[in-house]
Amino acid sequence: METANSSNILASTFYLTGIPGYEEFHHWISIPFCLLYLVGIMGNCTILHIVRTDPRLHEPMYYFLAMLSLTDMGMSLPTMISLFRVLWSISREIQFNTCVVQMFFIHTFSFTESSVLLAMALDRYVAICHPLRYATILTPTLITKIGIAALLRSALPVIPNVAQLAFFPFCHSHTLSHSYCLHQDVICLACADTKFNVIYGLVRITLLWGMDSLGIFVSYVFILHSVLKISSQEGRFKALNTCASHICAVLILYVPMMGLSIVHRFAKHSSPLIHIFMAHIYLLVPPVLNPIIYSVRTKQIRQGILHLLSPLKLSSSLM
Repeated sequence: METANSSNILASTFYLTGIPGYEEFHHWISIPFCLLYLVGIMGNCTILHIVRTDPRLHEPMYYFLAMLSLTDMGMSLPTMISLFRVLWSISREIQFNTCVVQMFFIHTFSFTESSVLLAMALDRYVAICHPLRYATILTPTLITKIGIAALLRSALPVIPNVAQLAFFPFCHSHTLSHSYCLHQDVICLACADTKFNVIYGLVRITLLWGMDSLGIFVSYVFILHSVLKISSQEGRFKALNTCASHICAVLILYVPMMGLSIVHRFAKHSSPLIHIFMAHIYLLVPPVLNPIIYSVRTKQIRQGILHLLSPLKLSSSLM
């Protein structure tokens, strides 16, 4: 009976991996990770605060930007505790239930971010192609519905994959190749037929990312068609300039996401450092860079940040 209990405990526990071969430097490696997480959290919280408190930013474009900030934080925060537990040598263990919850949030918010980027592309399409109807088409009610639909559309397809893991035995290695749980990583350790999970996961990714990327592409085809009709070069440049931040956000999400999927499926025997490097880029780069890009490229956000900092400057000068 005691052996069976210990076997069940083992089967419900996974072991996370930091940076293999650099274990003695984990404490030093944690410093840049800590800085990146702080920059990402502070940047996204600043954008959320500015959009919430500045009445001038109560417009569809900024509501979608707030959604992007929320999904960025939802994608990176679930990994933060487990990453620092590994790097600070607190514990490498993660319970199966915690692992499943973590991977659910990571995959759900990564798909939600893709959906939000599609919504932002539609926002740019309406703003450029139908400017006079912008406020009447993208009402607050419609924006709320789009946000709820994006979250449900992303969460529901993830459930079958993570739910089926509860029925798989893990009888061999329990060591994951990352410092957090990804479905494609956990499924490799199962001692069962995982064909459904692999095929379903591939179809899910292809459909969700494929539909979103196709929608973004079609939106920009119409945007370019409309912009080319503008007579003045200055007008064309101004219209396209409003899309620059969104295009950067799309590339920041899709390039690492595609790279991680390709590495996991077609480069399984490559160096573990490549897998770890791609996985951390996938989760850390969008939350860190998106607030910076929108702060630099968007005048209203930049003014909001300066307005937020001005009371701090005033109080410091009085002291």
